[in-house]
Amino acid sequence: MENNIRTLRAERGWSQQHLADLLDVSRQSVNAIETGKYDPSLPLAFAIARLFERHIEEIFDDGRGVAKAAE
Repeated sequence: MENNIRTLRAERGWSQQHLADLLDVSRQSVNAIETGKYDPSLPLAFAIARLFERHIEEIFDDGRGVAKAAE
C-alpha cells in the first residue's frame, strides 16, 4: 500500500523517531510503513490520520485510486 507519510512528516520537520514516539511504535515500524514494507493496522492507520489531521484516504492508497479521488 502506498502512502505519503514521509512527505507529511517532512512538512512538519519531524524525524521518524519523533513520529514513532507520538504513535507509540518503534522507529523501525515508521520506516517500514513509509517504505511500504508493512501496512499498519486499522487502529494505527486511524491514529496516523488523526495525528496529521487528514482522512485515511488522503494518506494511504490501496492502488485502486481511492486516495486520488479524495484529493
